[in-house]
Amino acid sequence: MELTRKEEKALQGEYGDGLKLAYKILVAIGNANNATKLIPTKWAHISGVNFNTIGEAGVKFLSQLNKETKVKVTTTLNPMGFDSKKDNKISEDFKFNQLSIINSYLSLGVKPSFTCIPYEIFDLPKKGEIVSFAESNAAVFVNSILGIKSNKESSLSSLASAITGKTPYSDLLINELRRPSVSIKPEIDIKTESDFGLLGYFAGKIANDICVGLEMNSESLDIINSKAISAGIGTSGMCGMFTNKINDCEKISFGKPEITDVKDDLNTAEKGDLIVFGSPQLGLHELNMLGHLTEGKKFKKPCMVFCPRSVTECNKEMINKLRKAGADITCDSCTCLTPLITKNDYDSIITNSIKCAYYMKHSNKIDVSLKDMKSIIKEYCE
Repeated sequence: MELTRKEEKALQGEYGDGLKLAYKILVAIGNANNATKLIPTKWAHISGVNFNTIGEAGVKFLSQLNKETKVKVTTTLNPMGFDSKKDNKISEDFKFNQLSIINSYLSLGVKPSFTCIPYEIFDLPKKGEIVSFAESNAAVFVNSILGIKSNKESSLSSLASAITGKTPYSDLLINELRRPSVSIKPEIDIKTESDFGLLGYFAGKIANDICVGLEMNSESLDIINSKAISAGIGTSGMCGMFTNKINDCEKISFGKPEITDVKDDLNTAEKGDLIVFGSPQLGLHELNMLGHLTEGKKFKKPCMVFCPRSVTECNKEMINKLRKAGADITCDSCTCLTPLITKNDYDSIITNSIKCAYYMKHSNKIDVSLKDMKSIIKEYCE
Protein backbone atom coordinates (compact mmCIF):
# COMPACT_ATOMS: atom_id res chain seq x y z
CA MET A 1 0.00 0.00 0.00
CA GLU A 2 1.39 3.39 -1.02
CA LEU A 3 1.64 6.09 1.62
CA THR A 4 2.26 9.79 1.21
CA ARG A 5 5.39 11.25 2.76
CA LYS A 6 3.34 12.77 5.57
CA GLU A 7 1.65 9.43 6.25
CA GLU A 8 5.04 7.70 6.37
CA LYS A 9 6.30 10.25 8.89
CA ALA A 10 3.20 9.69 11.02
CA LEU A 11 3.77 5.94 10.84
CA GLN A 12 7.34 6.46 12.03
CA GLY A 13 6.13 8.43 15.05
CA GLU A 14 7.19 11.93 14.03
CA TYR A 15 3.77 13.35 14.95
CA GLY A 16 3.27 11.51 18.20
CA ASP A 17 2.52 8.05 19.51
CA GLY A 18 -1.25 8.34 19.03
CA LEU A 19 -1.00 8.98 15.30
CA LYS A 20 1.72 6.36 14.96
CA LEU A 21 -0.50 3.69 16.49
CA ALA A 22 -3.52 4.75 14.42
CA TYR A 23 -1.54 4.57 11.17
CA LYS A 24 -0.11 1.18 12.14
CA ILE A 25 -3.67 -0.13 12.55
CA LEU A 26 -4.81 1.29 9.20
CA VAL A 27 -1.76 0.03 7.30
CA ALA A 28 -2.18 -3.48 8.70
CA ILE A 29 -5.88 -3.50 7.79
CA GLY A 30 -5.20 -1.97 4.39
CA ASN A 31 -2.56 -4.54 3.50
CA ALA A 32 -4.84 -7.37 4.63
CA ASN A 33 -7.61 -6.07 2.36
CA ASN A 34 -5.44 -5.27 -0.67
CA ALA A 35 -5.95 -1.54 -0.33
CA THR A 36 -3.77 0.55 -2.63
CA LYS A 37 -3.75 3.68 -0.50
CA LEU A 38 -5.37 5.61 2.34
CA ILE A 39 -8.07 8.14 1.48
CA PRO A 40 -9.78 10.87 3.51
CA THR A 41 -12.92 10.03 5.44
CA LYS A 42 -15.60 12.53 6.47
CA TRP A 43 -16.99 10.84 9.60
CA ALA A 44 -16.19 8.01 11.98
CA HIS A 45 -18.66 6.09 14.11
CA ILE A 46 -17.00 4.00 16.81
CA SER A 47 -18.24 0.76 18.33
CA GLY A 48 -16.46 -0.91 21.24
CA VAL A 49 -18.09 1.41 23.78
CA ASN A 50 -19.86 -1.11 26.02
CA PHE A 51 -17.58 -2.52 28.75
CA ASN A 52 -19.08 -5.95 28.09
CA THR A 53 -17.76 -5.65 24.54
CA ILE A 54 -14.16 -4.53 25.03
CA GLY A 55 -13.45 -5.64 28.61
CA GLU A 56 -10.55 -4.62 30.81
CA ALA A 57 -8.08 -4.81 27.93
CA GLY A 58 -10.09 -2.20 26.04
CA VAL A 59 -10.33 0.03 29.10
CA LYS A 60 -6.56 -0.10 29.51
CA PHE A 61 -5.88 0.50 25.81
CA LEU A 62 -8.08 3.60 25.67
CA SER A 63 -6.72 5.01 28.94
CA GLN A 64 -3.16 4.74 27.65
CA LEU A 65 -3.73 6.75 24.50
CA ASN A 66 -1.64 9.91 24.55
CA LYS A 67 -3.64 12.74 26.10
CA GLU A 68 -2.64 14.96 23.17
CA THR A 69 -4.27 12.59 20.69
CA LYS A 70 -7.51 14.00 19.25
CA VAL A 71 -9.90 12.94 16.53
CA LYS A 72 -9.52 14.77 13.20
CA VAL A 73 -13.04 14.23 11.84
CA THR A 74 -16.54 14.26 13.29
CA THR A 75 -16.75 11.14 15.42
CA THR A 76 -19.78 9.62 17.11
CA LEU A 77 -20.16 6.77 19.59
CA ASN A 78 -22.19 3.58 19.74
CA PRO A 79 -24.36 2.83 22.82
CA MET A 80 -22.75 2.06 26.15
CA GLY A 81 -23.90 -0.50 28.72
CA PHE A 82 -26.44 1.47 30.74
CA ASP A 83 -28.41 4.70 31.06
CA SER A 84 -26.21 6.98 33.13
CA LYS A 85 -29.17 9.18 34.17
CA LYS A 86 -31.15 6.34 35.75
CA ASP A 87 -30.71 4.04 38.70
CA ASN A 88 -29.31 0.79 37.33
CA LYS A 89 -29.02 -2.55 39.06
CA ILE A 90 -25.51 -3.20 37.84
CA SER A 91 -22.24 -3.60 39.65
CA GLU A 92 -20.07 -0.69 40.72
CA ASP A 93 -17.19 -2.38 38.90
CA PHE A 94 -19.11 -2.25 35.62
CA LYS A 95 -20.06 1.39 36.18
CA PHE A 96 -16.48 2.35 36.98
CA ASN A 97 -15.07 0.68 33.89
CA GLN A 98 -17.87 1.95 31.66
CA LEU A 99 -17.32 5.54 32.75
CA SER A 100 -13.58 5.14 32.24
CA ILE A 101 -14.26 4.15 28.63
CA ILE A 102 -16.52 7.16 28.11
CA ASN A 103 -14.01 9.57 29.65
CA SER A 104 -11.27 8.23 27.39
CA TYR A 105 -13.39 8.82 24.30
CA LEU A 106 -14.42 12.28 25.49
CA SER A 107 -10.76 13.22 25.96
CA LEU A 108 -10.23 12.35 22.28
CA GLY A 109 -12.95 14.79 21.25
CA VAL A 110 -15.58 12.19 20.36
CA LYS A 111 -19.26 13.22 20.47
CA PRO A 112 -21.08 11.34 23.28
CA SER A 113 -23.95 10.30 20.99
CA PHE A 114 -24.42 6.76 22.41
CA THR A 115 -26.51 5.66 19.46
CA CYS A 116 -26.36 2.87 16.89
CA ILE A 117 -28.54 4.86 14.46
CA PRO A 118 -26.45 7.96 13.63
CA TYR A 119 -28.24 8.15 10.27
CA GLU A 120 -31.47 9.06 12.12
CA ILE A 121 -29.85 11.53 14.52
CA PHE A 122 -27.28 13.54 12.56
CA ASP A 123 -26.91 15.28 9.22
CA LEU A 124 -24.43 12.90 7.63
CA PRO A 125 -22.16 13.65 4.66
CA LYS A 126 -23.59 13.74 1.14
CA LYS A 127 -24.17 10.77 -1.14
CA GLY A 128 -20.90 9.38 -2.46
CA GLU A 129 -18.81 10.61 0.47
CA ILE A 130 -16.57 8.28 2.49
CA VAL A 131 -17.21 7.47 6.15
CA SER A 132 -15.85 4.88 8.57
CA PHE A 133 -18.72 3.20 10.42
CA ALA A 134 -18.09 0.36 12.85
CA GLU A 135 -21.74 -0.22 13.83
CA SER A 136 -22.86 -2.94 11.42
CA ASN A 137 -26.47 -1.85 10.88
CA ALA A 138 -25.35 1.73 10.26
CA ALA A 139 -22.71 0.71 7.73
CA VAL A 140 -25.23 -1.39 5.79
CA PHE A 141 -27.88 1.35 5.98
CA VAL A 142 -25.72 4.22 4.72
CA ASN A 143 -24.27 2.11 1.91
CA SER A 144 -27.62 0.76 0.78
CA ILE A 145 -30.10 3.58 1.43
CA LEU A 146 -28.10 6.83 1.55
CA GLY A 147 -25.39 6.06 -1.01
CA ILE A 148 -22.66 6.99 1.45
CA LYS A 149 -19.65 4.68 1.31
CA SER A 150 -18.34 2.75 4.30
CA ASN A 151 -16.74 -0.58 4.90
CA LYS A 152 -17.95 -2.60 7.88
CA GLU A 153 -15.30 -1.36 10.24
CA SER A 154 -14.13 -2.66 13.59
CA SER A 155 -13.90 -0.62 16.76
CA LEU A 156 -10.14 -0.30 16.25
CA SER A 157 -10.25 0.63 12.56
CA SER A 158 -12.96 3.26 13.07
CA LEU A 159 -11.01 4.74 15.98
CA ALA A 160 -7.87 4.84 13.85
CA SER A 161 -9.83 6.55 11.06
CA ALA A 162 -11.18 9.08 13.54
CA ILE A 163 -7.67 9.95 14.73
CA THR A 164 -6.09 10.11 11.27
CA GLY A 165 -9.02 11.24 9.13
CA LYS A 166 -8.08 8.42 6.74
CA THR A 167 -9.31 4.96 5.82
CA PRO A 168 -7.93 2.21 3.53
CA TYR A 169 -9.25 2.40 -0.04
CA SER A 170 -10.80 -1.03 -0.47
CA ASP A 171 -13.99 -3.07 -0.83
CA LEU A 172 -17.20 -1.01 -0.61
CA LEU A 173 -15.35 2.27 -1.12
CA ILE A 174 -14.68 1.22 -4.72
CA ASN A 175 -17.62 1.69 -7.10
CA GLU A 176 -16.83 -1.37 -9.18
CA LEU A 177 -17.08 -3.62 -6.11
CA ARG A 178 -20.48 -2.29 -4.99
CA ARG A 179 -22.27 -4.88 -7.14
CA PRO A 180 -23.89 -8.14 -6.05
CA SER A 181 -22.72 -11.57 -7.17
CA VAL A 182 -25.85 -13.15 -5.70
CA SER A 183 -29.42 -11.88 -5.34
CA ILE A 184 -32.29 -12.98 -3.10
CA LYS A 185 -35.79 -13.18 -4.57
CA PRO A 186 -38.66 -13.19 -2.04
CA GLU A 187 -41.32 -15.72 -3.05
CA ILE A 188 -43.65 -14.75 -0.19
CA ASP A 189 -45.25 -11.52 0.95
CA ILE A 190 -42.82 -9.70 3.23
CA LYS A 191 -45.08 -7.60 5.48
CA THR A 192 -43.78 -6.86 8.97
CA GLU A 193 -40.55 -5.34 10.21
CA SER A 194 -39.63 -8.77 11.60
CA ASP A 195 -40.13 -10.33 8.15
CA PHE A 196 -37.79 -7.76 6.64
CA GLY A 197 -35.28 -8.49 9.39
CA LEU A 198 -35.47 -12.23 8.70
CA LEU A 199 -34.93 -11.54 5.00
CA GLY A 200 -31.85 -9.49 5.87
CA TYR A 201 -30.53 -12.17 8.20
CA PHE A 202 -30.97 -14.80 5.46
CA ALA A 203 -29.29 -12.57 2.88
CA GLY A 204 -26.34 -11.90 5.17
CA LYS A 205 -25.81 -15.61 5.75
CA ILE A 206 -26.10 -16.50 2.06
CA ALA A 207 -23.95 -13.72 0.63
CA ASN A 208 -20.26 -14.54 0.42
CA ASP A 209 -19.50 -11.10 -0.95
CA ILE A 210 -19.62 -7.53 0.31
CA CYS A 211 -22.83 -6.68 -1.57
CA VAL A 212 -26.05 -8.68 -1.94
CA GLY A 213 -28.99 -8.13 -4.28
CA LEU A 214 -32.59 -8.03 -3.04
CA GLU A 215 -35.23 -8.32 -5.74
CA MET A 216 -37.89 -6.10 -4.22
CA ASN A 217 -39.65 -2.80 -4.84
CA SER A 218 -37.90 0.12 -3.21
CA GLU A 219 -41.31 1.57 -2.27
CA SER A 220 -41.60 -1.09 0.46
CA LEU A 221 -38.32 0.04 1.99
CA ASP A 222 -39.42 2.74 4.41
CA ILE A 223 -37.01 3.62 7.19
CA ILE A 224 -38.36 0.97 9.60
CA ASN A 225 -38.06 -1.87 7.09
CA SER A 226 -34.71 -0.62 5.79
CA LYS A 227 -33.34 -0.60 9.33
CA ALA A 228 -34.64 -4.13 9.89
CA ILE A 229 -32.96 -5.44 6.73
CA SER A 230 -29.72 -3.59 7.50
CA ALA A 231 -29.60 -4.96 11.05
CA GLY A 232 -30.33 -8.50 9.84
CA ILE A 233 -27.61 -8.38 7.19
CA GLY A 234 -25.14 -6.78 9.59
CA THR A 235 -25.76 -9.44 12.22
CA SER A 236 -25.44 -12.62 10.20
CA GLY A 237 -22.42 -12.12 7.95
CA MET A 238 -19.70 -9.92 6.50
CA CYS A 239 -21.90 -8.38 3.78
CA GLY A 240 -22.01 -4.58 4.04
CA MET A 241 -24.58 -3.52 1.46
CA PHE A 242 -27.78 -4.52 -0.32
CA THR A 243 -29.17 -3.22 -3.60
CA ASN A 244 -32.11 -3.79 -5.92
CA LYS A 245 -29.98 -2.82 -8.92
CA ILE A 246 -29.23 -6.34 -10.09
CA ASN A 247 -27.51 -7.53 -13.26
CA ASP A 248 -26.56 -11.09 -14.14
CA CYS A 249 -25.86 -12.98 -10.94
CA GLU A 250 -26.88 -16.09 -9.08
CA LYS A 251 -30.53 -16.01 -7.95
CA ILE A 252 -31.64 -17.56 -4.63
CA SER A 253 -35.24 -17.97 -3.55
CA PHE A 254 -36.53 -16.77 -0.20
CA GLY A 255 -39.82 -18.56 0.37
CA LYS A 256 -41.75 -20.14 3.20
CA PRO A 257 -39.15 -22.88 3.92
CA GLU A 258 -36.35 -20.32 4.10
CA ILE A 259 -38.14 -17.82 6.35
CA THR A 260 -39.28 -20.69 8.60
CA ASP A 261 -35.72 -22.05 8.92
CA VAL A 262 -34.31 -18.62 9.78
CA LYS A 263 -37.02 -17.90 12.33
CA ASP A 264 -36.64 -21.34 13.93
CA ASP A 265 -32.95 -20.58 14.41
CA LEU A 266 -33.73 -17.41 16.39
CA ASN A 267 -37.14 -18.11 17.92
CA THR A 268 -36.43 -20.41 20.86
CA ALA A 269 -39.35 -19.69 23.23
CA GLU A 270 -43.13 -19.49 23.05
CA LYS A 271 -43.42 -16.88 25.81
CA GLY A 272 -41.12 -14.44 27.55
CA ASP A 273 -40.55 -12.69 30.89
CA LEU A 274 -39.68 -9.29 29.42
CA ILE A 275 -40.67 -7.34 26.28
CA VAL A 276 -37.72 -5.64 24.59
CA PHE A 277 -37.73 -3.05 21.79
CA GLY A 278 -34.63 -1.37 20.43
CA SER A 279 -31.91 -3.18 18.52
CA PRO A 280 -31.13 -1.06 16.60
CA GLN A 281 -32.40 1.63 18.92
CA LEU A 282 -35.86 2.94 18.12
CA GLY A 283 -36.01 6.19 16.18
CA LEU A 284 -38.90 8.64 15.80
CA HIS A 285 -40.81 6.48 13.32
CA GLU A 286 -40.77 3.34 15.46
CA LEU A 287 -41.52 5.26 18.66
CA ASN A 288 -44.53 6.85 16.99
CA MET A 289 -45.69 3.46 15.76
CA LEU A 290 -45.26 1.89 19.19
CA GLY A 291 -46.91 4.84 20.92
CA HIS A 292 -49.98 4.72 18.71
CA LEU A 293 -50.29 0.94 19.11
CA THR A 294 -50.18 1.18 22.90
CA GLU A 295 -52.29 4.32 23.35
CA GLY A 296 -54.83 3.76 26.12
CA LYS A 297 -53.38 0.33 26.90
CA LYS A 298 -51.07 -1.20 29.49
CA PHE A 299 -48.30 -3.75 29.05
CA LYS A 300 -49.09 -7.01 30.82
CA LYS A 301 -45.38 -7.75 31.19
CA PRO A 302 -42.34 -5.58 31.94
CA CYS A 303 -41.24 -3.73 28.80
CA MET A 304 -37.92 -2.02 28.03
CA VAL A 305 -37.59 0.45 25.16
CA PHE A 306 -34.07 1.43 24.07
CA CYS A 307 -33.70 4.68 22.13
CA PRO A 308 -31.28 7.62 21.76
CA ARG A 309 -31.64 10.36 24.35
CA SER A 310 -31.97 12.98 21.62
CA VAL A 311 -35.04 11.17 20.28
CA THR A 312 -36.72 11.16 23.69
CA GLU A 313 -36.05 14.88 24.11
CA CYS A 314 -37.67 15.85 20.81
CA ASN A 315 -40.65 13.49 21.17
CA LYS A 316 -41.63 13.90 24.82
CA GLU A 317 -45.36 13.51 24.13
CA MET A 318 -44.91 10.02 22.68
CA ILE A 319 -42.41 9.06 25.37
CA ASN A 320 -44.94 10.03 28.04
CA LYS A 321 -47.59 7.88 26.34
CA LEU A 322 -45.24 4.89 26.38
CA ARG A 323 -44.42 5.45 30.05
CA LYS A 324 -48.13 5.57 30.85
CA ALA A 325 -48.43 2.20 29.09
CA GLY A 326 -45.77 0.87 31.46
CA ALA A 327 -42.69 1.02 29.23
CA ASP A 328 -39.28 1.59 30.80
CA ILE A 329 -37.47 4.06 28.49
CA THR A 330 -33.72 3.47 28.48
CA CYS A 331 -31.31 5.85 26.72
CA ASP A 332 -27.62 5.69 25.77
CA SER A 333 -27.76 1.87 25.72
CA CYS A 334 -29.19 -0.93 23.60
CA THR A 335 -30.21 -4.54 24.02
CA CYS A 336 -27.01 -6.11 22.75
CA LEU A 337 -24.66 -7.27 25.49
CA THR A 338 -26.22 -4.97 28.08
CA PRO A 339 -25.87 -6.02 31.74
CA LEU A 340 -29.42 -4.74 32.21
CA ILE A 341 -30.81 -7.99 30.74
CA THR A 342 -29.14 -11.14 32.06
CA LYS A 343 -29.89 -14.82 32.47
CA ASN A 344 -29.98 -14.28 36.25
CA ASP A 345 -33.09 -12.13 35.86
CA TYR A 346 -34.83 -13.48 32.76
CA ASP A 347 -35.13 -16.93 31.23
CA SER A 348 -36.60 -15.55 28.01
CA ILE A 349 -37.51 -12.27 26.35
CA ILE A 350 -40.02 -11.15 23.71
CA THR A 351 -38.77 -8.94 20.86
CA ASN A 352 -39.41 -7.95 17.26
CA SER A 353 -35.70 -7.48 16.57
CA ILE A 354 -33.67 -10.10 14.73
CA LYS A 355 -30.42 -8.54 15.97
CA CYS A 356 -31.67 -8.58 19.56
CA ALA A 357 -32.79 -12.20 19.17
CA TYR A 358 -29.35 -13.23 17.87
CA TYR A 359 -27.34 -11.57 20.64
CA MET A 360 -29.70 -12.55 23.43
CA LYS A 361 -29.41 -16.16 22.33
CA HIS A 362 -25.69 -16.30 21.58
CA SER A 363 -24.20 -13.80 24.05
CA ASN A 364 -26.65 -13.41 26.92
CA LYS A 365 -27.79 -17.08 26.72
CA ILE A 366 -31.44 -16.02 27.00
CA ASP A 367 -34.23 -17.66 25.01
CA VAL A 368 -36.25 -15.49 22.64
CA SER A 369 -39.88 -15.28 21.53
CA LEU A 370 -39.68 -13.49 18.18
CA LYS A 371 -42.79 -11.61 16.99
CA ASP A 372 -43.50 -8.43 15.06
CA MET A 373 -44.41 -5.26 16.98
CA LYS A 374 -48.13 -5.34 16.24
CA SER A 375 -48.39 -8.98 17.34
CA ILE A 376 -46.52 -8.23 20.56
CA ILE A 377 -48.88 -5.37 21.41
CA LYS A 378 -51.95 -7.44 20.52
CA GLU A 379 -50.85 -10.30 22.79
CA TYR A 380 -49.21 -8.45 25.67
CA CYS A 381 -51.21 -5.22 26.04
CA GLU A 382 -54.68 -4.69 27.45
